[in-house]
Amino acid sequence: MNDPLAPLVTRHRGGEPIGITSVCSAHPLVLRATMHEAAEAGGVVLIEATSNQVNQDGGYTGMRPPDFRRLVQAEAEAAGIPEDRVILGGDHLGPNPWRERPAEEAMALAEEMVRGYVEAGFTKIHLDCSMSCGGDPTPPGDALVSERAARLARVAEQGASGVPVSYVIGTEVPVPGGAAETIEGLVPTSAQAARATLRAHREAFSAAGLDHVWPRVRGLVVQPGVEFDEWGVVDYEPERTVALQAVLDDEPDIVFEAHSTDYQTPEHLTALVADHWAILKVGPGLTFALREALFALETIERELVAEGRRSRLRAVLEERMLARPQYWDRYYGGDEETRALARVYSFSDRLRYYWPDPEVERAVEQLLANLSEVEIPLPLLSAGLPLEYARVRAGAIPCEPRALVLDHVGAVLRDYRRACAPGR
Repeated sequence: MNDPLAPLVTRHRGGEPIGITSVCSAHPLVLRATMHEAAEAGGVVLIEATSNQVNQDGGYTGMRPPDFRRLVQAEAEAAGIPEDRVILGGDHLGPNPWRERPAEEAMALAEEMVRGYVEAGFTKIHLDCSMSCGGDPTPPGDALVSERAARLARVAEQGASGVPVSYVIGTEVPVPGGAAETIEGLVPTSAQAARATLRAHREAFSAAGLDHVWPRVRGLVVQPGVEFDEWGVVDYEPERTVALQAVLDDEPDIVFEAHSTDYQTPEHLTALVADHWAILKVGPGLTFALREALFALETIERELVAEGRRSRLRAVLEERMLARPQYWDRYYGGDEETRALARVYSFSDRLRYYWPDPEVERAVEQLLANLSEVEIPLPLLSAGLPLEYARVRAGAIPCEPRALVLDHVGAVLRDYRRACAPGR
């Protein structure tokens, strides 16, 4: 039995300009929108959890790998998508959540996490040991990074119990969590660095007795020169990656994986796929769209619902972000007015860490319930959500609050679908 990414890689490297969208989100509404889009489009669905979102300690979502799998399966089943069309992936699996601890302790916890992922049925594993842990040199260097990645691959193979797993190696800059520094001067990974990463990992896998596993290394994460921060986006420029693309000439069974593709235009997404970034990751861009839709609905709510019954969603989010600032404080600079604006509107979307908060969840449900009990006038819908207004007028979706949210997130996913599956 082939590993799950084998068909995609074979077709892409055979000359077809196809790719796959990797949805990196644990929000139920984002997952539901993903499944709705997949039900319409067909094909395989790739959903990934990051090491910070989901791990043996619960991550910031409170979910362990089996919990995340159950959530995804429930959404897939509700959308009529069979289990064999869903690939579950683990993103940035390595010591990152525990990097402040001594290296050996952090790696032991990373091993436990990887084992938990594969035992729960995750079959696409990104091995990322690029971060320095306590006592490590900074940066750790290719030899140490690849040695640790091979160590985690061995654990994954043991936990998978013969089920083929696709592996992805390498990392982009910055580390997972978003750009905390300026993105000015961002440059693509050099061809020399990409070849060094491949060589070091191949040698480490061999030294660990994993030569038979290496053919299932299907993806290499490199920086194509795309990124976003609080207020800006660096767009893809194909001419800057010509030398980097050539690295794959000698690697017929590997494609590139692009992180931080959020907010790229449809044309740039299509160009990335054409240039061998066949796996396009998107996460904050989806929860950014979710926030847009919910805040637009709250504006409509203020016009239609009595003050005492309103959700106060934006106010509740602000209260919870100020009460628990650890997910945004060190990422947002400037004066207090600028930081307040960033908490709401930043492309970095640190707000996404607060959707699982029980108070925020209650506010969202109150908002959706309130607007389900009234008829949303079309002029208000046009003012707040003009894209969905057009879709309602065309009969594509009902004028119902949950459907409006799902469609707004789905619009982002449709751009990715057109880039990854032209004509579908």
